[in-house]
Amino acid sequence: MDKSFSLFPPQASNLAPRVDGLYFFMLATTVFFTVIVAALVIIFAIKYRRREGAPPPERFESAKLELVWTAIPLLFVIVMFVWGAQVFIGQSKIPDNALEIHVNGKQWMWHVQHANGRREINELTVPVGRPVRLVMSSHDVIHSFFIPAFRVKQDVLPGRYSYMWFEPTQVGEYHLFCAEYCGLQHSGMIGKVNVLKETDYQRWLSMTPVGEEPMDVAGAKIFASYSCNVCHSERGPSMAGLYNREETVWVGSPDKEQKVKADEAYLRESILYPRAKIVKGYDPSLMPSYQGQLTEEQVAQLIAYIKTLQPVNPGNTMDLGIKMQELNNQKPYMRSRNSDASKRDYE
Repeated sequence: MDKSFSLFPPQASNLAPRVDGLYFFMLATTVFFTVIVAALVIIFAIKYRRREGAPPPERFESAKLELVWTAIPLLFVIVMFVWGAQVFIGQSKIPDNALEIHVNGKQWMWHVQHANGRREINELTVPVGRPVRLVMSSHDVIHSFFIPAFRVKQDVLPGRYSYMWFEPTQVGEYHLFCAEYCGLQHSGMIGKVNVLKETDYQRWLSMTPVGEEPMDVAGAKIFASYSCNVCHSERGPSMAGLYNREETVWVGSPDKEQKVKADEAYLRESILYPRAKIVKGYDPSLMPSYQGQLTEEQVAQLIAYIKTLQPVNPGNTMDLGIKMQELNNQKPYMRSRNSDASKRDYE
């Protein structure tokens, strides 16, 4: 991280130049009109000041002039709106091939978990030149995940998922802040983002400390320990190929149907508040609530496991045993000299 004084942080992501372009255009427009208005106020105040014995000034009206000074600011505002909408849409459309990382905010730290199970506290390690998708949640109050050099900031709310993406363009270390007041030690909720070359990032991932499992493996064990496969293979809806599938659900009562996409938010809600949306045709009392029994990290691990489930036969059924065997046959993990295990005071 560059500690020298700078008015603006470096442009270290693909989104940064677009955000800066809009920002400087708005700044230049503001300065332009401020100078013109201030200059005209001073000139007119001097030129048309009241003088003793002078006749009152003649009234001057011009519809054309009024149209001009209305149309020009309107055009500037329209440009800002269209430009801003394009930047916003670009920030909202997450690439399909983005690397997924889970972030959980807690007073007063950031807890990060990668797909292979590696954890970080107040640090985020990502590869350069590759889109990164953050799935974020809060353990307690509202936080805001802010990386100035990437020009990205997203509120992180309790009880739901927030999403953010970026593509780092420069190797280096960059500041990470919580930009929402979250309590007495809010100012200490800081960290850093480490952007590595792809080879260095893969090497860093391979040094996952012993005992840290991939998220889908941990999720499969939770799935089995709570006997979820008992219902979801027979009495309940199948989980095979569920992620991102469109489902017809009952909302409140069977006479209120709607279509929903089975994304992370839907899966989380179904785990913690199963009666909020009932899959059409199934008993509302079949699924118990796991609110208070599972942590946010465990919910994320369960969802990671559900994402991996695919139909294993034309009957669209799910074989948990086969999937568990596949996941547990993965390679063991090496111990890192920089293990994060000593920091695991998160729970």
